[in-house]
Amino acid sequence: MVETPQSNSTFLYPTFFLLTGIPGLGGAQTWLTMVFGPMYLLALLGNGALLAVIQIDSTLHQPMFLLLATLAATDLGLATSIAPSLLAVLWFGPQPVPYTACLVQMFFVHALTAVESGVLLAMACDRAVAVGRPLHYSILVTKARVGYAALALVLKAVAIVVPFPLLVAQFEHFHAKTIHHAYCAHMAVVELVVGNTRVNNLYGLALSLAVSGVDILGISGSYGLIAHTVLRLPTREARAKAFGTCSSHICVILAFYVPGLFSYLTHRFGHHTVPKPVHILFSNIYLLLPPALNPLIYGARTKQIRDRLLETFAFKKSQF
Repeated sequence: MVETPQSNSTFLYPTFFLLTGIPGLGGAQTWLTMVFGPMYLLALLGNGALLAVIQIDSTLHQPMFLLLATLAATDLGLATSIAPSLLAVLWFGPQPVPYTACLVQMFFVHALTAVESGVLLAMACDRAVAVGRPLHYSILVTKARVGYAALALVLKAVAIVVPFPLLVAQFEHFHAKTIHHAYCAHMAVVELVVGNTRVNNLYGLALSLAVSGVDILGISGSYGLIAHTVLRLPTREARAKAFGTCSSHICVILAFYVPGLFSYLTHRFGHHTVPKPVHILFSNIYLLLPPALNPLIYGARTKQIRDRLLETFAFKKSQF
């Protein structure tokens, strides 16, 4: 860290930042490891089990399950991008993070969040085709198209999120090196910048609206088509069966977007009324809750996966 000659309170390219975790909680942060630790462990074990089951069972090599595997891989990456540093800060107190590593974490957190939102949209479109055009599903939705869609989502996320660390890296001076957050969130780092950050703020707002807003509209449109088709079915049993194919996905959507919207709205519009510790706490829950819940939701509600997991555990139990 080198001080500028112009001011004793600004820093020229600090070699590291200091993550403090959730401000205002002090030593009580340690107890939060009992919440976030099991969430991360569940995300690792659950998503790892989903990927293993889909890989091993050739009957699950279908578009719907390949999308689920993409979601599980994204969840693993998203949870791992913040959980180790989060748990270290909560357990051991403020932790230094190298300047470059902070920018890398910033990129992965926001890029994987964008990928997850896009995968949820792709899964909604998949369900819309499955319910609305069941006879043409195997023609319209193929494994190759799922692969192209996943690649497109990754490339899109990289293209739109790369400017985040680049816009921060263009600034040379910082007010301080202490980030009052549990990970290197874009806006938490921008708050330390000395200079005009209007472009950073506008790009962050535009990106949130463009990614999440467009994906939410697409998901809503897909479920509008699904509802229209389901309500036209002749019997209650047929309607219940058609809706049942979408219930797991609806639960996953709610687990991802409800905490996300709360975190976004409190940061943009409620920072004067919602205490900062509450905002930071929910931003961490938003990133760790879906990876922990998604495997449970799909494992419990998807018959093929549930049966395969039960067969695997029954086989291992019989060996003893």
